[in-house]
Amino acid sequence: MDPGILCFQHCGPKVFCFSLPDNCPVCDVDLSEANFSLLPFRVPFPFIRASQYSCSIVIKPTTGDFLNDYYNSMDLHIGVTTSSGAIVEFDRHGLRRHRSSHWGQCLLLGQASSPWMEHWDNTLMQVCKQKCWSARNYSEDRHNCYSFVLTFLQSLDYGSMSKAASSRTAFCEKFIVPRTTSAGKYISLYRKLKDNGYYIHKNNNCK
Repeated sequence: MDPGILCFQHCGPKVFCFSLPDNCPVCDVDLSEANFSLLPFRVPFPFIRASQYSCSIVIKPTTGDFLNDYYNSMDLHIGVTTSSGAIVEFDRHGLRRHRSSHWGQCLLLGQASSPWMEHWDNTLMQVCKQKCWSARNYSEDRHNCYSFVLTFLQSLDYGSMSKAASSRTAFCEKFIVPRTTSAGKYISLYRKLKDNGYYIHKNNNCK
């Protein structure tokens, strides 16, 4: 999943690339003999595989993946993982529990600590038993994946996540927007590298 973006600084601006070039793209000096002002490091990959994060709230694009397909105007799909890493989601097909590979590139919105695992699973099971989560009751605008996750979090009563879940807007502003904004920077960088092979960032901020 991780394309392995590297960042280094030799003669001035920071350079991003997938693999270290033989020569600096800025000044053309042989990097094998050069002194780096910032040694090459791997840029942290913001996405996770949902099945590897138990008791979590995760989001992904409704269609496609973040790196290649996502733009700010696109819809996101939100789901819950159990203590064993199974994904529980509500969409036009109704309520489903599975380990789909479609959740292989997600953003982690929040994760419960180990002492909460049993309560997490029990609360999720109780919410899933509610008859309102059938395919015929699904509405893209009014009764959707977001409705399901917020209902679960309100029932869970788990700190700031559950507190924010009382409002669709508050939860989005506190948990979704910061993650997608940060991920958007990585996505933009990835696409520049995919098109050009490297990217020279003349601002001193590497993030």
